[in-house]
Amino acid sequence: MFQFKILKKSKKTWARLGILKTSSGVVETPSLVPVATQACVKAITSEDIPKTKTQILIANTFHLHLKPGEEIIKKAGGIHQFMNFRGPIMTDSGGFQVFSLGFGYDYNIGKILKYFPDQERASIIEKSTQPKSLKITEDGVFFKSPLSGRNLFLGPKESIKIQEKLGADIIFAFDECTAPLVDLKYAKSALERTHRWAKTCLRVKKSSQALFGIVQGSRFKKLREKAAKFINSLDFDGFGIGGDLGQKKETMGKILNWTIPCLNEKKPRHLLGIGYLEDIENIVKKGIDLFDCTVPTHYARRGIAFTNSGKLNLRYSKFLKQKMPLDKKCDCFVCQNYTRSYISHLIKAEEITGLSLLTFHNLYFFNTFVEKIREKIKNGKI
Repeated sequence: MFQFKILKKSKKTWARLGILKTSSGVVETPSLVPVATQACVKAITSEDIPKTKTQILIANTFHLHLKPGEEIIKKAGGIHQFMNFRGPIMTDSGGFQVFSLGFGYDYNIGKILKYFPDQERASIIEKSTQPKSLKITEDGVFFKSPLSGRNLFLGPKESIKIQEKLGADIIFAFDECTAPLVDLKYAKSALERTHRWAKTCLRVKKSSQALFGIVQGSRFKKLREKAAKFINSLDFDGFGIGGDLGQKKETMGKILNWTIPCLNEKKPRHLLGIGYLEDIENIVKKGIDLFDCTVPTHYARRGIAFTNSGKLNLRYSKFLKQKMPLDKKCDCFVCQNYTRSYISHLIKAEEITGLSLLTFHNLYFFNTFVEKIREKIKNGKI
């Protein structure tokens, strides 16, 4: 079962409230999708995940294929049974690893080009360029396993087959996530590949899982519009907006402006890999329903808590003397029961419990933040 219903559309922006129904549960949108890379939200148990107000997770197809393998998860009853999480789950396609283990690794860059802002270095990946650690072909991608070094191949057929065995509620078409350093010719070539792969994914899929197609096109307006119209023309259940998102965050806004009007408004839109606090309300205003991000969990494992008064780095000794909660305005169980002093001690002592407490709090804080945005839409404030 997969249904998406728009409950309210903003009169001020493209924001909307919705309900996403799956056989594993209901998601109120817009919603954060925390990352459970290896069928696990790092540092907390599956039983605790719903207590953070988390509604839906996204797991990583590439990494679950490496370990423990999709056959093991299938024999366990699928990913929900395997990780003991009863809510909705997505799996990505492995397309992001084409970037992260390829040009992303080669140039030490992310989806937004914040490391190389100068225009001279903004287009150094040309059409014939290949990443050092993998090979991109018309049929798929040859990887070196980061675990064993053995060769492995992942294409649209393989990605769908793996995702079907994993058994998530929502799966994604296999694509090439481009780097923000690609030139126009490379971006066009990669887009053509992604579109061929999208049609293959639809053709080979046999399960009842919802399948989202991914809009690529890098920072180029004509390519983004072309991609959105093409993916929209196919029989996908929803849309992912992926790839690199330009040289700065302002470019990301432009990309969404080009893309969203070309997509069927009755289907959900997922922005892949974006979710800093300062980005969330802006992308919701652009019409995004779902977005995944590692920020709340990634920062927690580095000793950082998000609060209404800003980020706190609990590794600093000054917090050892503070008997107050992380955030007086937060009603999560961490803030109700533990002090900054104790959590700072745990972090400085490198105790795993500290990471667990910060992860729980950060997820709760982010989900509450998005909950308030839903209220703003409901009340006509955005």
